[in-house]
Amino acid sequence: MCPVSSDDLLRVPYEQVRTEGWPRWLPVWEVAGLTVPWTEAGTVETLSELVGSGRMDRRGFLTISGAALAGLAASWAEAPSAFASALNGDQVTDTMVSTIEQRISTLRTLDDQLGGARLLEQARGDLALITGLLGAGRYTDRGRARLYALAARVSHLTGWMAYDAGLRSAGQRYYVGALRSARTAGDDAFGAFVLAEMGVQVSEAGRTAERVDLISTAIGNAPRTLSPCIQSFLYLHKAEALSRDGDHGKAGTALSRAASLWERHMAEEGPDWLGWFGEAQLKSTEGKVLLRSGQVERATGFLEASLRSAAPRDKAVRSGRLAEARLAGGDLEGALDAASYGVGLLEGSVSSVRALDRLKEFAARLEPCRSVPAVREFRERLQVLPVAA
Repeated sequence: MCPVSSDDLLRVPYEQVRTEGWPRWLPVWEVAGLTVPWTEAGTVETLSELVGSGRMDRRGFLTISGAALAGLAASWAEAPSAFASALNGDQVTDTMVSTIEQRISTLRTLDDQLGGARLLEQARGDLALITGLLGAGRYTDRGRARLYALAARVSHLTGWMAYDAGLRSAGQRYYVGALRSARTAGDDAFGAFVLAEMGVQVSEAGRTAERVDLISTAIGNAPRTLSPCIQSFLYLHKAEALSRDGDHGKAGTALSRAASLWERHMAEEGPDWLGWFGEAQLKSTEGKVLLRSGQVERATGFLEASLRSAAPRDKAVRSGRLAEARLAGGDLEGALDAASYGVGLLEGSVSSVRALDRLKEFAARLEPCRSVPAVREFRERLQVLPVAA
């Protein structure tokens, strides 16, 4: 019998073992940013580590959980906003920072249209550029604050794209960089936003109570001056977290508060990083919460409305949920229509592993109907989609 090495058992690629060295190739090895001080130097160290090794996904598993995850949230809530003296290097001008800000805005818009998998390398490149400026540049206090705020935005966007591409562990690590950068920039509103986003991956990995704790920390420690738009976003995440954890009553209460806050918002009040948030997201979450609580007909209506007004990548993701709702209501033809629409987007310009995974979950529910010709046709189309759709 041939001997089997530890890296074979853990299915870690040999190239990763060779490049990283023992014990850093282990899937549960230390995640950048969990142990370094919550200072400017600690933020730069975290970002530099991400630039150097953020591509390693640790087999696609979440590697931050339990006490480590709770500790990260508590550290964000307690950490001081520290700005050290300017480092030696070239002057970073306002024009340079404005140019990068515009690049990130464009990248965020493209992500909605094409999905994260196609744009991940560009986001990583922008993060490397900003990290380099922070580590070696010379800038004013205002320029420093803008750079750290940018680092937070780009690190989050990179983490989001990694998550959309199915790289959950890598996505988590970028979110840690975003959380630290936001704290260093003194932007606790964005920090609360990042904690809410981190909870999505946690609950999808089955740790629903941890997501409830994360969003509770985010809401409890967010600035009291948050706009109704940001508050609506946070309470929508709370509703989703509670729903996934099985507390449908409290989920409904949080959902009502999110809707009420959204009604109070004004078009110009939301920050640029939350410009994508609106009615489509509210309806999508309401549909999911209703579906989990067994209110299939109402859920279907909200999910249909959400799909109509969503961006292309979100249409691909949400098509699987709508298909699930229609199937639960006994409408097999309508379910296949919704799912086939999602497949069509993935066959075209959209690249999203999340969307593909949702459609595969729906396809598994069709097993009792496998002999139906339309079901066979749909499953065949789904099967030939590339893994990194």
